[in-house]
Amino acid sequence: MKHYDVLVIGGGAAGFFTAINLVEKHPHLKVAILERGKEVLSKVRISGGGRCNVTHACFVPSDLVKNYPRGEKELLGPFNQFCSGDTIEWFEKHGVELKIEEDGRMFPTSDSSETIIDCFLKATQKLGIDILTQQSVQSLYQAENYWKVETQNQQFKAERIVVTTGSNPKIWDMMTALGHTIVPAVPSLFTFNIKDPRIKDLMGLSSLADVRVKGTKLSASGPLLITHWGMSGPGILRLSAWGARILAEKNYQFTLQVNWLPDYDAESCADFLKSVRTEQAKKTVAKKAPFELPNRLWEKLVLASGISSEQKWADLTNKDLHQLQLQLTEGHFQVNGKSTFKEEFVTAGGIDLKEVNFKTMESKLLPNLYFAGEILNIDAITGGFNFQNAWTGGFIIANSF
Repeated sequence: MKHYDVLVIGGGAAGFFTAINLVEKHPHLKVAILERGKEVLSKVRISGGGRCNVTHACFVPSDLVKNYPRGEKELLGPFNQFCSGDTIEWFEKHGVELKIEEDGRMFPTSDSSETIIDCFLKATQKLGIDILTQQSVQSLYQAENYWKVETQNQQFKAERIVVTTGSNPKIWDMMTALGHTIVPAVPSLFTFNIKDPRIKDLMGLSSLADVRVKGTKLSASGPLLITHWGMSGPGILRLSAWGARILAEKNYQFTLQVNWLPDYDAESCADFLKSVRTEQAKKTVAKKAPFELPNRLWEKLVLASGISSEQKWADLTNKDLHQLQLQLTEGHFQVNGKSTFKEEFVTAGGIDLKEVNFKTMESKLLPNLYFAGEILNIDAITGGFNFQNAWTGGFIIANSF
């Protein structure tokens, strides 16, 4: 039976960050990472389209927590200990420079997730951390003064256990058996399946929009991307994260209301359309958008308003203008199901946050058992926030020993 001071179960972002910080702060500790797969850090490799969205350029903890539909209240204290700025500094110290993109997302300057993976692998090697792959945990239980872990082919004992297995149902079941409560998982980041003539043949087109789920208080803003199956993009993903539980209850059947002109409400849009009718009287309505809107989308919305492709602005009645205003600022689209990014699957659900001490990330029910990352009922909108939760949790665990 192999004996370690600390066993980290889960060879992903949170697991590696925790193990590295533990040994850097406490060099005497003998630490191992157990990974059920053949490879470690597989989600890091494919995250951010293979570039790894490490964190977000949001440096104030009270602002940063607003990006977490689940975990907002609990993460405030942890982020005051280790925030995005600390992440940048940590990676710089380990030879990885990060850059900020226009939307605030942060990536390695190499634009390759391999840079992050190499950084972690070099650090674990230098620190003497054992990485044990193909070790699927079969049982986990507490003996008198240590934990015993059994995989399919080995047995381990350790004084402390850190669980960073993400949304792994098998491990959640083990945690339930140990007395923890698991909030049932539902998908969090997903796109909307919509079949509608207004977006047909517009695949790849992106436009800023305000979106809301009719009959609820759910709303979001941001770029909306039209895909061959419906709608995606940061605005839609944000809405799916905040609405994860509500939309699951609706079985992903609901009406999406889209305002394609975030700078306009119904009244200001109506006024502007009337002024365009006067100023561009002789011009063809469908030919060119008078707003910052892709022309192909504008043409579809004009036709959906009942205005023909040949009509001039001067020909439009007030009723025509009203129909056009509705399409622009209050377009209704029927959503019929969702599509999930298999490789970047994020769930809402996990260990109930009331059962965790966020000053140490230790279980309140079982001493010497710690959690970091998505095994907890914490998830964020897209943009590097889920990784930041992993880094912060790992740092706090290392500091608490």
